[in-house]
Amino acid sequence: MTPADLADLLRSTAAKVLVERGLDPAVLPDEVTVERPRNPEHGDYATNVAMQVAKRAGTKPRDLATWLADALAHADGVAAAEVAGPGFLNIRLAASAQGAIIERILAAGAAYGTAEALKGARINLEFVSANPTGPVHLGGTRWASVGDALGRILAAQGADVVREYYFNDHGAQIDRFAASLVAAATGAPTPENGYAGAYIGEIADKIVAANPDVLGKPEAERLELFRAEGVELMFAHIKESLHEFGTDFDVYFNESSLFASGAVEQAVERLKNSGDLYEKDGAWWIASSEYGDDQDRVVIKSDGKAAYIAGDIAYFQDKRARGFDLCIYMLGADHHGYIGRLKAAAAAFGDDPATVEVLIGQMVNLLRDGVAVKMSKRAGTVVTLDDLVEAIGVDAARYSLVRSSVNSSIDIDLNLWASQSNENPVYYVQYAHARTASIARNAAEFDYDSVAADLALLSAEEEGELIRTLGEYPRVVASAASLREPHRVARYLEELAGAYHRFQTNKNLRVLPLGDDPVSPTNAARLALVNATRQVLANGLGLLGVSAPERM
Repeated sequence: MTPADLADLLRSTAAKVLVERGLDPAVLPDEVTVERPRNPEHGDYATNVAMQVAKRAGTKPRDLATWLADALAHADGVAAAEVAGPGFLNIRLAASAQGAIIERILAAGAAYGTAEALKGARINLEFVSANPTGPVHLGGTRWASVGDALGRILAAQGADVVREYYFNDHGAQIDRFAASLVAAATGAPTPENGYAGAYIGEIADKIVAANPDVLGKPEAERLELFRAEGVELMFAHIKESLHEFGTDFDVYFNESSLFASGAVEQAVERLKNSGDLYEKDGAWWIASSEYGDDQDRVVIKSDGKAAYIAGDIAYFQDKRARGFDLCIYMLGADHHGYIGRLKAAAAAFGDDPATVEVLIGQMVNLLRDGVAVKMSKRAGTVVTLDDLVEAIGVDAARYSLVRSSVNSSIDIDLNLWASQSNENPVYYVQYAHARTASIARNAAEFDYDSVAADLALLSAEEEGELIRTLGEYPRVVASAASLREPHRVARYLEELAGAYHRFQTNKNLRVLPLGDDPVSPTNAARLALVNATRQVLANGLGLLGVSAPERM
């Protein structure tokens, strides 16, 4: 019996009890909350449903909890139900009911934890979108990990997810990038607000090698060649780095296409015609404050050039035209203002602002021996995706970036994440999976298939804890999807690994027969538990884009 099954049982039982007492069952919530108590001595699960609805039903919480406990005592799969405090209900499941969780996991396999809560939803998930003016920095690397994991989690809930990279190949930053390349090629100083680092010289050298006569061309023509080929080379490196990191995109959308196609002009005209764009001080402003933004925003500057938001507005319209129900933007810590302006732009176009979601990621700091790591070998002033992977590997890099809420800054201790110890969270989880795989290999030497596994025999405390933790996985994935919080899956995996390690280290709970002993029903049941654990660990690591090694 999974927590969801128990919640359904509680609701149906509570409805029956209320009717029998002449009370209205309509006071019950659609979903009854079931939680695992912090103290296992209080039971396997707990619910506060009696306290939640008793007053509206016209009775006392403790009385309703007592009626529920009496009714549940006769329910299949419930070993005991006890009232606690002012109306809490603590529930213990029968071992046979917990065994059903194992059966469900083994039957579902890789599909365990998936659902259809988001079936039919078309979601555009835009993340990383680093400017093609340098390697992906740590902030973008965090989004590469979190965004890719979120896409997998949303898809696991049935959504049609398109992962999109907004390729910023238009504007002043690209101009400075091109000028920096020319300066590197000619031996001139880096321009003011230009880009430095070894990678600039490397790209400039490649362009000169491919175009030996480039430095003799007229200035404008030379600059345009360095711009076009420099952006192409830089973006090729970005895509390669992301691919090696395990993050690939379905769509690479060029910002410049919005201007070339006239989409920006069309969006601006539409807002003018609707009255949501007004002229002031020679510039055109969107009245975004009328839609919840903290201030109005300039869309067309007084010199006639489009402000950055103009492209954003046209880009949102393009996404909606492509049929996306929800557009999720994953942006850096300095982009808080985009939440209001993007939602306001949606509202100005007559859209529901809820079709826009903006997630803001906080800073990432690298430490080694407690000292901040600030300098990159190639980028000069920042630490990049490539630097992090080189230091701790892809799996540790992805996991370290996804296991914390994006709302908080994180410190990554390179020595810790490179270590092979239980203090390293990704090692701790992967080692649990490797141990389950090792047992499966060793079990192949014995004749388990001829022995029926009686899952009701799994009555030890460590076995029950592990089974109940396995049962939580679908709820964790559903919560991670609805809250857009992939770190919930990572933290769950650490909890599951801990429960497994505690089960495995109890020498009285042998999975493999001792000596020449034959395989017993208990051995077979425990092997089923190990295999179920292996499956859930692999499923969860897969959602995070982290490998599930068979050997370590």
